[in-house]
Amino acid sequence: MRPPMKPLDDALAELLGHATPLAGGDTVATWDADGRVLQVAAISPLQVPPQDNSAMDGYALRCADVPCAGAELPVSQRIAAGSAGEPLAPGSAARIFTGAPVPAGADAIAMQEDCMALEGGAVRINAVPRPGQWIRRAGEDITMGSEVLAAGARLAPAELGLAASIGLAHLQVARRPRVALFSTGDELVMPGEVVPQAMKPGAIYNSNRFFLRAMLQRLGCEVSDFGIVPDQRDATIAALREAAEGHDLILTSGGVSVGEEDHIKPAVETLGRLDLWQIAMKPGKPFAYGRIANAHFMGLPGNPVSSFLTFAVLVRPFLLRLQGVADVAPKTIAARADFTCAKADKRREFLRVRHNEAGGLDLFANQSSGVLTSAVWGDGVVDNPAGETIAVGDTVRFISFAELLS
Repeated sequence: MRPPMKPLDDALAELLGHATPLAGGDTVATWDADGRVLQVAAISPLQVPPQDNSAMDGYALRCADVPCAGAELPVSQRIAAGSAGEPLAPGSAARIFTGAPVPAGADAIAMQEDCMALEGGAVRINAVPRPGQWIRRAGEDITMGSEVLAAGARLAPAELGLAASIGLAHLQVARRPRVALFSTGDELVMPGEVVPQAMKPGAIYNSNRFFLRAMLQRLGCEVSDFGIVPDQRDATIAALREAAEGHDLILTSGGVSVGEEDHIKPAVETLGRLDLWQIAMKPGKPFAYGRIANAHFMGLPGNPVSSFLTFAVLVRPFLLRLQGVADVAPKTIAARADFTCAKADKRREFLRVRHNEAGGLDLFANQSSGVLTSAVWGDGVVDNPAGETIAVGDTVRFISFAELLS
């Protein structure tokens, strides 16, 4: 008698409980740290901006010297970005440019659009300034000693710019997970090996290998491609034994169901242990987790959409947690369903949808686990709880593919 299916949230919690952050790390140039996970918090050794500076091209002045519009002031100095001016003489203005330090004594910047340069080196101020206007205060962005980036932060372009703004040329980042990837199935053929016209009956091109490799690389993994393993017990055991050497995770697709030609489950149990088996999600029920020596093992179903979504929902957060990321849950937003799903499923469903011009969600007509076009047509999924139907106008939980693939 088969054990009951494991609820998805329980399966994910159990998986993350096994995801101890990897030992070791790398020091990389900030230039090259895009996509990596910060291992040591970035603490600012300075304040940003380092001193008060001008947010506009214009004139630095004292508000007291401009009691009314049209006041004229001699221009006593010129301050460009990267240079420091002298203290501002009372009753004068300083020509100043964006980013230049505000001279001592000035308490406002009049932007040049509100000013008129006069002959003889004077300026007319045509709008009464307010104290502090167009001045960026020292430390208003970053204070000295503050944590600018937390350990576990995934580094994207803005984070790299922020690290550079406090002078960090190098960053300590988590080690990349080493992942062994292979597919199982005698029916699989690699594109380029056989032209479509020469395909044997029952043969299919191995699409899973391509999108899984790409998804792993997007998560910063070093991928070893072990190719296609035939549907043979001995061959599967040999491939798993080799893959366990020097890898943090073995990831397979296909062969994790209960058919006579599905050899992953008994092969893993021969070499190690299997902790999870069937997940209450649709598509993607036949999912396996275990250990072989020091390597984690995850077996994904062979149907492409099942493989795609189990990776996004289960493997992605696991790999992020291995790299020290704390918040691994994809962001869900409320959206309006412009479709009907009248038949409730006993499993939690991930329905491929896309936004329409009216701001609602349309449902892809064929939700089969073998229809990969649904993942290209759609821009995300509706995360629909088990036992629930959907009517037009209902508020549903939407997760974008951009979120699931990041």
